[in-house]
This record gives sequence, structure tokens and C-alpha cells, in this order.
Amino acid sequence: MDTHIITITFHDCATRYGLSEADVREFVELGLLHRAASLPDALEAEPDHLARLARLHHELGLSKDSLEVVLAMRQRLQQVQQELQLQRARVRQLERFLRGSAPMHDID
Repeated sequence: MDTHIITITFHDCATRYGLSEADVREFVELGLLHRAASLPDALEAEPDHLARLARLHHELGLSKDSLEVVLAMRQRLQQVQQELQLQRARVRQLERFLRGSAPMHDID
């Protein structure tokens, strides 16, 4: 899965995603967003992440502290799903090997 990262100023981010600049700065302080290394008062982030953060904050009314928990849970869920895919691939490979129809290969 390709990750598309954009660089956007705090002001543009606030305008485009319906957040205040104070919210954006607080999200940076909480570690939910990351400053751009090349520009002052700018972020480097995935547009989907910014939209998700704004939606959770505004539409669902989650507090900033709750956002951190929800986003951490989402990241952990994605990791578990990737691990599940890997384990399923290993099981399929082992089943084919035990039936004598395929050699074993390292899946990592």
C-alpha cells in the first residue's frame, strides 16, 4: 500500500480540514501530527490521516485525548490484520507442502 505524504501549513490544514490552528498545534504537541522538517509552521502527513483526525474530532465529538487512544487502536488493528494475513499465508503454504504439492518457502 502506497503512502502519500503531503506538506501543508498549519493555516492551510486548519482551513481545508475545518480545524482551528490552535487545534492543529495541539495535535502536533500530542504527537498526532508531525511538523515538516523543511518548513516552519507546516505539517507532513497523509491526507487521509488529516481527514480522519478532523472527522473524529468534529463529527464524532471526541476529545483530543480520546483521539490519541482511537488512533493508537486503529494502528494496532492494522498491525494485527497484517499479521493475520501473514499467518494465513503460512498456513496455506504448510497445507500445500503437507499434501506434497509445493516446496516450503520463507514468507516474511
